Amino acid sequence: MRRACKLVWLTAVVACSVQLLFAQDLAPRAYNLTPLHANAVTVTYGFYDGSLLFNGVVPISNARGKYNVPVLSYYHSFKMFGHFANVTASLPYGVGNFNGDFKLVPQGIYRSGLLDSTYRLAVNLKGGPPLPPAEFHKWHQKTLIGVSLKVLAPTGQYDETKLINWGANRWAFKPELGYSERWGKVVLDAYGGVWFYTTNPNYFDHNNFFPGTQAQSQNPIGTFEGHLSYDWKLRTWVSLDGNFWYGGATSLNGVQNLNTRQTGSRIGATGSVKLDKHQSIKVSYSNGTYIRFGGDYQNISFAWQWSWIGRPK
Repeated sequence: MRRACKLVWLTAVVACSVQLLFAQDLAPRAYNLTPLHANAVTVTYGFYDGSLLFNGVVPISNARGKYNVPVLSYYHSFKMFGHFANVTASLPYGVGNFNGDFKLVPQGIYRSGLLDSTYRLAVNLKGGPPLPPAEFHKWHQKTLIGVSLKVLAPTGQYDETKLINWGANRWAFKPELGYSERWGKVVLDAYGGVWFYTTNPNYFDHNNFFPGTQAQSQNPIGTFEGHLSYDWKLRTWVSLDGNFWYGGATSLNGVQNLNTRQTGSRIGATGSVKLDKHQSIKVSYSNGTYIRFGGDYQNISFAWQWSWIGRPK
């Protein structure tokens, strides 16, 4: 029974650490405005490499992971109740290897499959009205205040009999308040939000270790994110990025483990270059600065975007 309990907590902390990797990415200029009926398709390739920290919860050492995550995203802007709004849908795919020593015995695993899909609705509350292209080019940003809701849907690869999955088999919701201020070519962005999670009703069960049903839940995680960027010219800019998050202790079958509470922060940099009227590329890098529990990893990503203005209906 004692060995089984350790194995349960092992699966809990590993899975939460892996899923956290993609929930705390840095996103500069997330509340920027575009003309009405703007569309964009973005193809991103992300590479993650680093360690998994378990804070003594389980006897795991030298735990590391390497992940390749291509993502296909679509963006569209529109008017909602007289305010500027936009929606983004993203579909990621993960390919990765996990390695570590469990009680000094080397273990390794490979996973390939879809991650949970992401959907984000953002609405500008102050500082910029919904404008068609002709009027938008005459508008200049000062102070923007907006709100957003990000949703992670349980569409990723998930097998309840396996230890590690790309999908989480649960919903996650992140309401957020965003602020953006421009002084000439300098832009300051700051966002604050909270992740809320539903319960995973089938967590590592119906197998040889646990033939019954296991339920996993997780406390909310508070997040803060900040960016300071500089415009070289239209759609060409660089930024310094940072974030901080706290919370998220996990429970299995109603029993909470406070050692799984997460505290972490990341810093990084992002650069975007306009290629022509429709195309741009973006490169970003980030690294963990303080990680108490979870994934302490480096990330580099490359994105290509094709954008266009659609016709109003």
